[in-house]
Amino acid sequence: MKYRSVQNQTWSENDTGVTIAFEDNSSARSLFGEQNKHLQQIAATLNIEIYARGNTVTIHGDATTTEFATRLLKDLYGLLEEGYPVYSSDIDHAIHILGSGHNVRLKDIFLDTIYITSRKRPITPKGVAQKQYIDAIRRNDIVLGIGPAGTGKTYLAMAMAVSYLSKEYVNRIVLTRPAIEAGESLGFLPGDLYEKINPYLRPLYDALHDMMRYEQASQLIQQGAIEVVPLAFMRGRTLNDSFVILDEAQNTTSEQMKMFLTRLGFSSKAVITGDITQIDLPNGKASGLVEAKEILQGIKGISFVFFSKKDVVRHKLVRDIIKAYEDFEEKREKNR
Repeated sequence: MKYRSVQNQTWSENDTGVTIAFEDNSSARSLFGEQNKHLQQIAATLNIEIYARGNTVTIHGDATTTEFATRLLKDLYGLLEEGYPVYSSDIDHAIHILGSGHNVRLKDIFLDTIYITSRKRPITPKGVAQKQYIDAIRRNDIVLGIGPAGTGKTYLAMAMAVSYLSKEYVNRIVLTRPAIEAGESLGFLPGDLYEKINPYLRPLYDALHDMMRYEQASQLIQQGAIEVVPLAFMRGRTLNDSFVILDEAQNTTSEQMKMFLTRLGFSSKAVITGDITQIDLPNGKASGLVEAKEILQGIKGISFVFFSKKDVVRHKLVRDIIKAYEDFEEKREKNR
């Protein structure tokens, strides 16, 4: 069976053909995908031809791309041999990782299991920056993850927190974010204070419920092992034996950021996440995250991990959308 990425494509005499035989039938079928959809995906992305027959594939294209596709298939097959389930999204991530210019192995990233969800799905890094982020959290007591939406900053921090709690490295998880109005007034929202603030905390609940059963999460919240609170309620507290996550930190004021950083007690970790391109503070108010980036650099035990649009792991259109907005902002600045 042949897969071709471009209709009516004419290949030059310099094109190369490589044949790979995979020993394990089950792993080969998983690698090829249902109805060989994974091979079609690779062919379309890399602009090559792939012929599949039994457990054998033949790759046809220019020499450089053929070599890349060979490495990709062998590395993905190696993941399957280790018991890692390769999905369509993993192939996109793998192509991005191997094409990023970093001298890395897919096994070093995809097999670094952070946590296994209630649905038996392993949560692992999906790129070089995410791997650096996870390693930074393991090594440091305070980590600041800064970058655009969709790069996994909050989700991976949540996975690390749940993992630490399940292994009893900490006694509780504290999740917090500032309740900053983004074009809407809290005063016009219905309900009491909790009902007004709850929508701001909903993304943290969503990530939590993606990792554990609703009943389990609710029980831990009732027991106080997991707290989800607005940042304003953190004042005056000392958090010992805790894993603390401050989300949307670009919307903290200078005073709030200092207050949060000084809540950390013994045997605790803090992860601060934010996107400094999406600040909703009133004009004239400095972002606590932007200031922290300048003030805290170089302090031992504090690590910064910076993500870019290249590290987006949501739908691939998200990366294109971020790039389009960056280009628009750059053009607007030039016209001013």
